[in-house]
Amino acid sequence: MKRYLVFALVGPFVGGFLLLLTTTYQSGYWTQTNWGEVGKLFVVFFKTLQYSYLFGFLPSLMMGAVDDILIHVRRIGPGLRMLLVGLFAFILAAITYGSRGSDSGAVQLVLYGLVGFVPAVLSSWLVHHYVDEPQPAAAAS
Repeated sequence: MKRYLVFALVGPFVGGFLLLLTTTYQSGYWTQTNWGEVGKLFVVFFKTLQYSYLFGFLPSLMMGAVDDILIHVRRIGPGLRMLLVGLFAFILAAITYGSRGSDSGAVQLVLYGLVGFVPAVLSSWLVHHYVDEPQPAAAAS
């Protein structure tokens, strides 16, 4: 249960911020920016945080479910599990957001893929370090 709570709290927050950074980069916002404009970016982020949680809650829980499934596979260690969860989130985010706007190409695919990859790997890492993971049961003799 704690695993899903970590994914639900961390995923939309980090993913929403990365999505905002990606869309502002794609729009050309960062070409001539000063510190006042960076402050406006954080204001927009905190004003839209409720929507990040509204639309990012279920995808984050899905990544938590993938992480929960992979923890029960004995041959998959924590590092590989984090990578697999991140790659799955990368692919889903790239498919979901990659067709947005008029631009297309490798840069857009990677940027939108990182919107899914980074929160999933971060959440999986936090779960690995701060939540007690179930240990495989010993075989009965």
